[in-house]
Amino acid sequence: MQILGHQRILELLPRLQAQTLLFTGPEGVGRRTVARWFAAGLNCEGGFPPCGCCASCRLEPHADYLEIAPQTETKTGRKARLLQIRLEQIAPREGSEETNLLDWIATYPRFKTKVAVIDGAHWLGESAANALLKVLEEPPAFARLILVAPSRELVLPTLASRSLEVGFSPLPEAELRTLTTDPEVLAFAQGSPGRVRWALEHPAEFARLESRVQGVLEALRAGPAPTLEALKLLLETDDALPYLGRRLGQLQMESPAYKEALEALSRAQDALSAYVSEDLVQTWLALKLARL
Repeated sequence: MQILGHQRILELLPRLQAQTLLFTGPEGVGRRTVARWFAAGLNCEGGFPPCGCCASCRLEPHADYLEIAPQTETKTGRKARLLQIRLEQIAPREGSEETNLLDWIATYPRFKTKVAVIDGAHWLGESAANALLKVLEEPPAFARLILVAPSRELVLPTLASRSLEVGFSPLPEAELRTLTTDPEVLAFAQGSPGRVRWALEHPAEFARLESRVQGVLEALRAGPAPTLEALKLLLETDDALPYLGRRLGQLQMESPAYKEALEALSRAQDALSAYVSEDLVQTWLALKLARL
């Protein structure tokens, strides 16, 4: 399993004894990949780095590895705006056949260590977080838990205080150049190998995102109405607002205006997550950005 960058973390993890770790850092920077590498090494016959050849390393999916993440679709099949890890993903509930963490982690591992990853620990609902707390307080001796979140501050204090934080940083552009030398992809990545791989694996989607972001930047100079139309197209693309924020930084805006623009994008993202009317959010954001 090849990991790009994060050499210091790869050397540190095998020496850590903490049963609960909190992986923090930007999206796409490699937190999940390193979590899988860590789980593989814990169960590999030869230890670290995982050999890739033994019975444990060859097993896919691995019996002693579990990832829990928020569902991206609602029960009606629509894309979920507000992501949340639900109680039944953590604890057993009557009528649910879904694999839950508490039942899974209570059984002995097939190899050496059971590793559970909570991908998006900042999206845990209150009841789910309370159920998870019971595991963090008294985890089985054969288990390790890894919480993944953008920052320690976004995770409930009761969970964060029982975790050892391992911070991930964006990679230097020199390391990303081993994946691509495309300047547009590197600008989009902002130190994230995950974003580089996404752009390379989905060239048509990346080109559409680039085109629509550029359309918003050009529309800003023409006023609120063209900006609104451009925003409607852009928001059909996932995770477009953060990238728009990075591109706004290239417009040489005055610092206060740029800061206000980023705040507007953040508020719009929060409003969309809270199911505020899309038309209302788009109109407000178009007026705000065009004025700035």
